[in-house]
Amino acid sequence: MNKKNKLGVVFGWVLLGFLMIGFVTGIKANLFVSQLSKHTEMIHAERFQLRAELTSGSPIAMLTKKKKLEAVHKWKEAEQNDTVAGSVSLPVLLPKKDLRLIPGGQSIGVQLNTKGVLVVGYHLVTTSKGESSPGESAGIRVGDVITKINGRQMGSINDVRKFMTHMNQEKPLHVTLIRQRSTMEKKLTPILDVANQRCQLGLFIRDSASGIGTMTFYDPISGSYGALGHVIADRDTGQPIMVKNGRIVRSIVQAIDRGQEGKPGEKIAFFPKNALSIGSVAKNTPFGIYGKMQKNYLTRSDMLQKALPIATASQVQEGPAQILTVLNGNRVEAFDIRILNSIPQKHAATKGLVLKITDPKLLKATGGIVQGMSGSPIIQNGRLVGAVTHVFVNDPTSGYGVHIEWMINEAGLQDTQHSSLQKQIAS
Repeated sequence: MNKKNKLGVVFGWVLLGFLMIGFVTGIKANLFVSQLSKHTEMIHAERFQLRAELTSGSPIAMLTKKKKLEAVHKWKEAEQNDTVAGSVSLPVLLPKKDLRLIPGGQSIGVQLNTKGVLVVGYHLVTTSKGESSPGESAGIRVGDVITKINGRQMGSINDVRKFMTHMNQEKPLHVTLIRQRSTMEKKLTPILDVANQRCQLGLFIRDSASGIGTMTFYDPISGSYGALGHVIADRDTGQPIMVKNGRIVRSIVQAIDRGQEGKPGEKIAFFPKNALSIGSVAKNTPFGIYGKMQKNYLTRSDMLQKALPIATASQVQEGPAQILTVLNGNRVEAFDIRILNSIPQKHAATKGLVLKITDPKLLKATGGIVQGMSGSPIIQNGRLVGAVTHVFVNDPTSGYGVHIEWMINEAGLQDTQHSSLQKQIAS
């Protein structure tokens, strides 16, 4: 065989070898890509299945599945030494029944500042032609909240007074007001009072309110509290007060006006105007007032001793229970009651519990449920179940209470993570 033929044969065998290597490598590469694709699809399928399972079932089952999902994620990441782009680790939110709250019972003073100024009545302005109320004539009603005059914010009586000081003629004003949560405009023309030669609106207004009630609970983790169990309404208009801000202070119970049939009793309590604030007021709702407590309100040892689990409406039983409230000074005492009925509620409502006072000491001192007792926490079987809210006028020994669930919702605690409670209050 000549030299050229030998070179051709060698070249052919070399080319055939490269082709075989490429063919085998291609098979392995395709096999690897196919296996990787199937492996990735399996991972996504497992994650999809676990995430679908995570959104169904009881809260305890959901928590278990969440832990399972996290474990699978960690195992897959370790196996692949890779992370899945876009994956998010969601916080574990414990259900409401895992909350532990400190029951209250303390008597508190409440001071509220309104959003704008509240119209509480009319007054007649004396003119050369007789008497009239320009505010009433303008269609402004008792219970309306004036927020602006001529576009200028009216946050207090002083703001209105300063504005009117510069009014020296009967010129129409554009009044912005809130009526039952709806904003509207009214045109009001003040008139000159012949007695003092000043223009008047013909309205009685108020920018603050105060009263007493009872603390229901305190959350040692978030610092949130709930009190009263029902809305604070203006004493003259009966309308719920729209809160701009406010505060709560400690109050001292000095005496009790006993309740009688047809005449509700009352706690007579005192708090100085300049009393030290123990918390803020952010909300005034049908289920009470809510805000944040000062950090030094309770010591951590108090928290550890007093925190109780809550009871859902389905866990409340007809039968014996206790309320916490103050009869004298600032000493919280427990008194026996009986839960006559726990009303099933699919939607939030204030009158979910029917109560009867059975404690001889409390009946002797108060005659039953009295004003100022609203918000007194109800304890049954070592759980916080609700708060006292109303008294039966014709039977002061009995009244209504609100389920604690609705107060927790208003306080924004239904989704709060409380798993580290013991660590925080024990440290």
